[in-house]
Amino acid sequence: MSKFVDFLENKLSAPMARLSEQRHLLAIRDGVISALPFIIVGSFFLIFAFPPLPQDWAITQWATEHAAEILIPYRMTMFIMSLYIAFGIGYNLAKSYKVDPLSGAQIAVAALLLTLTPTALDELGFVLPMQYLGGHGLFVTIIVSILAVEIFRVCKHKKITIKLPESVPSSVSRSFEALIPVAIVIILMSTITVLMGVNLHHLVDKLVAPLVTAGDSLVGVLVPVFLITFFWSFGIHGVSVVGSIARPLWEVYLVNNSEAVADGASTIPHIAPETFFQWFIWIGGSGATLGLVIAMLLFARSKYMKNLGRATIVPSLFNINEPVIFGAPIVLNPLLIIPFIITPIVTATLAYFATSFGLVTPTYIMPPWTLPAPIGAYLSTGGDWRAVVLVLINITISVIIYTPFLKLYDKKMIAMEQGEE
Repeated sequence: MSKFVDFLENKLSAPMARLSEQRHLLAIRDGVISALPFIIVGSFFLIFAFPPLPQDWAITQWATEHAAEILIPYRMTMFIMSLYIAFGIGYNLAKSYKVDPLSGAQIAVAALLLTLTPTALDELGFVLPMQYLGGHGLFVTIIVSILAVEIFRVCKHKKITIKLPESVPSSVSRSFEALIPVAIVIILMSTITVLMGVNLHHLVDKLVAPLVTAGDSLVGVLVPVFLITFFWSFGIHGVSVVGSIARPLWEVYLVNNSEAVADGASTIPHIAPETFFQWFIWIGGSGATLGLVIAMLLFARSKYMKNLGRATIVPSLFNINEPVIFGAPIVLNPLLIIPFIITPIVTATLAYFATSFGLVTPTYIMPPWTLPAPIGAYLSTGGDWRAVVLVLINITISVIIYTPFLKLYDKKMIAMEQGEE
């Protein structure tokens, strides 16, 4: 076991930790996270437009009649999330290069907008196709935002900028420094979109179609579940590593689902947005550790484990489980690593089939991640009571799986405590 742990720490954990700190992945992660307030708040207007109430209630009928107006805040936030994410990616990537982050953010937004071809409507003039500003355009958003900031960085590094005297206010000076990079980005993107007639969104859709399909399969669910818990088992923040790569895909699923509901589609297309993982798998945090904490409260006999269970039950209810991961500890603990990995694999499989068979509505709303799981699951599915039942079943399963391993570990803790006495 010690050789295995040494291998993981020296050969695997260091490279994966470096990957999680890679500049562009960090910018993507932070850019997506910066848009979360708009995604969360905007998604709730889907509930307001389609309340989980009987159809014959007056408030439901009123909401149905006024759904178009109620959904305007949603269409200006979550529906065009790529616009906010482009700004966030540009800002964070430029900041990491120590160039003006505001200019980087604005150049990234311009690059994204220039991938769109306006359509002429007689009564409105030119209009932009908004569907590419949502999850549909997220992959293009990532590519062009990084490209735009890299052009800005190279120009700055090679001094291909307009330098004004030091007496000029810094805000004016920064604007003129961005002038040439902005011109390059606008000319480049206009050449691709207008002169060459290339629809980058259609092109990227074709390239990532296999990835989108694979990520929404059972294997596509279980692989990130395993990797996240596996990395956590050795002290690496699993979500930071895996989420940096998978989150753009999860966001596409979430936005596609929300758009389907907003458009009145008969089916919701995707099973596995990030909200699926959050509410049906990571109950109490990565590894579904709420089950472990409940098992501590019910079955632990050692003073340490009983006290740890009491101390961590409240944070666990709100999906904060670092106290459990490092307090039990689960990290580098062979007895607890096993259920920590197995439990979410089992609950993920059950949740996947329950959703694919239509027993639970796919998630399409993003409530705050700190809500207790039954409430979050209820809201994320637009008010499906069956989601609450699934959460309670998964909590029960997690308690059952964790209990025998906890009892073995608890015996060791009792022996240690008696030895100290």
